[in-house]
Amino acid sequence: MSCWQTLQDYAFRSLGYGERLLPRGDYTLCDQFVLIGSGMIWNIYFGTLAVLTGFLFANLLAVGKLSKNRLARKPAEWFIFVFRGSPLFIQFFFAYFLFLSLKSVSPIFDPLSAAWLGALIVLFLNTSAYSAEIFHGALLSIPRGDMEAADAYGFSGWKKFRKITWPTMLRLAWPAYTNEAIFLFHATTLVYFSGFPAWRQQGDALYYARYFADKTFNPFIPYPILAFYFILLTLAIVGIFGAANRYLNRHLPQNTKRKIRLRPNLIR
Repeated sequence: MSCWQTLQDYAFRSLGYGERLLPRGDYTLCDQFVLIGSGMIWNIYFGTLAVLTGFLFANLLAVGKLSKNRLARKPAEWFIFVFRGSPLFIQFFFAYFLFLSLKSVSPIFDPLSAAWLGALIVLFLNTSAYSAEIFHGALLSIPRGDMEAADAYGFSGWKKFRKITWPTMLRLAWPAYTNEAIFLFHATTLVYFSGFPAWRQQGDALYYARYFADKTFNPFIPYPILAFYFILLTLAIVGIFGAANRYLNRHLPQNTKRKIRLRPNLIR
């Protein structure tokens, strides 16, 4: 089978399109590149939606944690504590069995036991907690002079938050938030590695890398391919978030702009 034919058969295999059966014997380098690349579609799906939705919720949590109102502050503090204090792998595990229990109660909960929704919810909650702590720290770091200047111009309430507080918070938090986004995309490899099963062998990049490693008894080909794809993905994320960082700091002199530095979390 030519590499072009392999691409046609397996490019969207992770989504259920193309050849139904995975390669059996005589696993070529092209097979591994194409199938692992096909699985990256799921990693990008989970990471992108979790980052977008988690960003909005994290802002609410950060503001809630800073609130003087106990009814707003305490739920935000406990939510952040629980999801930052427990491993993501365990969160996947318990969420899957919780969703299975809900599924037995009513068919309306069926989609929750599928990875495309159930795992996405777990990633959304997890990144919201970590991002909220980043944004909360940025809120505490806003220079007092900025707030005094806003008061001098007559800004108050929502107008003050929208024009001064929130943009300044984003500018201060963005480098750290970029690293959180990178880590989240890497954490998507835990989805099919934990409780959520791959339906009809439609999994993510790690799922197919493990398949080839098990079949060939040689992990030194599929796993470096997996790493190669994630390095490309990381470069894309750094580029996109770097452009956003330049936009947030567009009003600052060139020598005072905070540049994004890639600092991977070795332990979390």
